[in-house]
Amino acid sequence: MKRLSRQVADAGSLDTLLGLEGTAAHYYFSNLSGMLKAEDEAESPTFDFTTRNRRPPRDPVNALLSFGYSLLARDLTITCHVVGFDPFIGFYHQPRFGRPALALDLMEGFRPLIVDSAVITAINTRMVTRDDFIQVGPSVALTPKGRKRFITAYEQRMEALVTHPIFGYRVNYRRVLEIQARLLARVVTGELPRYPGFETR
Repeated sequence: MKRLSRQVADAGSLDTLLGLEGTAAHYYFSNLSGMLKAEDEAESPTFDFTTRNRRPPRDPVNALLSFGYSLLARDLTITCHVVGFDPFIGFYHQPRFGRPALALDLMEGFRPLIVDSAVITAINTRMVTRDDFIQVGPSVALTPKGRKRFITAYEQRMEALVTHPIFGYRVNYRRVLEIQARLLARVVTGELPRYPGFETR
């Protein structure tokens, strides 16, 4: 991952950057299962995760990830409007009808910090269980009860406090989203030379 991050700075095209992101995502998700624990042996197959899949998600972990990413995209779309951005005009994600490209751009750095963390917590603390999912053909989705339970885990993570690496004060993740969007606005207006990504450590 460190090697790939160094290569990003030299990516000469969007296609090259997409390729690097895809490789990094492969490495990342291939190790995600090591952070998930099963309550007992019978529970293991339910939250057995091997690779990222979507449209439709084909297992409970991917169903949680997809739902969580949709919640985060919604929140960042709202944040873009608050800051004064058009959320449908992005940089990395290219414009496509109905897709909030800028919200998705801003979301990249927060997927693991907010959504993936909420998914791991929801599974490991049994906030969601096998009974919170339904399967229709190859597709797996959360039940209404399961969605409510995961939203609770997601909102708890959004309210978690973290020290902002630039300003040094503690804020919750929901506030961090707005701070990062406002920092991007300062880059667009020329007040900052580059966008300072958010890192917790």
